[in-house]
Amino acid sequence: MTVHTLLNDMRVRLAQVARKTRVLARRKPASMAIVIAAAGMCGAAAMNSAEIARLNGVAAAHEQSLEATRRDAQREINALAARMGELQAQANRLNALGDRLARGAGLEGGEFDFDRPVGVGGPEAAYDMPARRLLDGLGSLDGDLAHSGQQLSVLEALLFDRTLERNAMPSRSPVASSFVTSSYGYRADPFGRGGQFHKGIDFDARTGDPVMTVADGVVSYSGVRGGYGNVVEVDHGNGYVTRYAHNSRNLAKVGDLVRVGDEIAKAGSTGRSTGAHVHFEVWENGRVQNPRKFLGDMGVSRQ
Repeated sequence: MTVHTLLNDMRVRLAQVARKTRVLARRKPASMAIVIAAAGMCGAAAMNSAEIARLNGVAAAHEQSLEATRRDAQREINALAARMGELQAQANRLNALGDRLARGAGLEGGEFDFDRPVGVGGPEAAYDMPARRLLDGLGSLDGDLAHSGQQLSVLEALLFDRTLERNAMPSRSPVASSFVTSSYGYRADPFGRGGQFHKGIDFDARTGDPVMTVADGVVSYSGVRGGYGNVVEVDHGNGYVTRYAHNSRNLAKVGDLVRVGDEIAKAGSTGRSTGAHVHFEVWENGRVQNPRKFLGDMGVSRQ
């Protein structure tokens, strides 16, 4: 039974007592003292019920206030969790990007270890941080991470461009485990017809050995070209073109995108040739160059 029901019941009882009191007052004046006493007891009971109702109302109001406080606190916790998740995602991205840049830049292992915790500290006493200040700090950290991410992305683009430029520069032998049989420059004609200017370098090879591109590029020619026999030419997009001649068979077609080390032909002795080998030329902006300066120390020797 609720307090409201009790109060209604008490009101009904009081009304009944009042009616009986009026009747008794007319008939038996001597009984009035008893009736008045009973009415006083009922009034006291009604007052106690009203106080209980008031206290119940106060308790209900306090419970509602506590529930509202809990909801507000949970909203702040959820907001902090969301910001923490966003910052963690950004931190993971920056760690991965930094690690990739460190490897791409050839930095020694351990110089930039992105998995090692950063050391921090201070002698100051700690205090409770208000939620608002913490949220503001997270917002500021978010801005710093975003700015750092932009800077690392620019650095990554620069390193990527440098890598592309390096890969597009002739820098290796077109034949594996070979040696130079004829160098660049003036030489005696191999067919005994005096002297000639040799525009490339000849590498020893057996018929069918893989002929590999020395840098990234696009095949600009694949076919037969006079004394060169079967020829593949690769445009590296930076003013450099490389030529691979006397092939027994061309594998690459015009327009093919090739990477450094890709097989583009099979070695042979087509065209003006005394035997199986790979004739290799480097052209820069339309002028033939000595390929030797691009080969560096690639394990190619003259025998």
